[in-house]
Amino acid sequence: MEKYLEIIKQSYSDYWNYFQGQVFFQNLENYFYGLIIISLLVWVLEIIFPWRKNQSIFRKDFWLDTFYMFFNFFIFNLIIFVALSNTAAAFFNDILGVVGLSIDSFQLFDVDDLPTWLGLLIFFVVADFVQWNTHRMLHRVDFLWNFHKVHHSVKEMGFAAHLRYHWMETVVYKSMLYIPLAIIGGFSVNYVAFVYFFTIAIGHLNHANLGWDYGFLKYIFNNPKMHIWHHSKELPVRYGVNFGLTLSIWDYLFKTNYVPKNGRDIELGFANDETFPQDFIQQEIYPINLKKD
Repeated sequence: MEKYLEIIKQSYSDYWNYFQGQVFFQNLENYFYGLIIISLLVWVLEIIFPWRKNQSIFRKDFWLDTFYMFFNFFIFNLIIFVALSNTAAAFFNDILGVVGLSIDSFQLFDVDDLPTWLGLLIFFVVADFVQWNTHRMLHRVDFLWNFHKVHHSVKEMGFAAHLRYHWMETVVYKSMLYIPLAIIGGFSVNYVAFVYFFTIAIGHLNHANLGWDYGFLKYIFNNPKMHIWHHSKELPVRYGVNFGLTLSIWDYLFKTNYVPKNGRDIELGFANDETFPQDFIQQEIYPINLKKD
């Protein structure tokens, strides 16, 4: 127990120092200002090339979604997630150690031993495929869907809606990614930073007020004209469509793609969303309140 308490203590200290380094430009790979720069660039694109021209620049829930961006990417990590994930990883390794194994025992190869471009491609594709499947699970499992409703409560789409989601989703996504990425093994900071910025940019664009689909590249990369249908209140199938995060290719391969027409003015949300909470605190405790009912 003392070991785990020390891990928790060290995790808080390390992440606080790391966060300060981000804010005060002490780290080369700066995720804090990277997120801000990408957000501002996509917001400018929305302003210059608005798809829904009658939608306000400061659309409905703009500031709520902006808060969600920083809460989910930084504040939540500081409050609990980094300490929780580090402790869970140590506990998992200790369990494996009882039978003489470690997470490295399952490693198939080390991507750092491969050419940079190939290692980066494998890391990106594996992570995106796992996340695509996880996203489908969020829609199919009722317990998880109650958390995912936060993201689908968006009524006017804009770049910041990308990161409007319940903190439980972070736990689910990271948990599902842990084993597959550990099996591949050996990811350098450069890999993580490059993929991070690229996926954030695509995710922001997917939710932006932009009428783009990238031409033939729409069959590879998710895009605003495709993703708007994922948020449609009326869907052709119960569990949803267009689950791609960065890549759309999984939806085309597994027949979950759906773009029947121009979706610029479709109603967004989910059934009975008029009763869904409108503020951050109530949205966060929504799944807990459901259990009490």
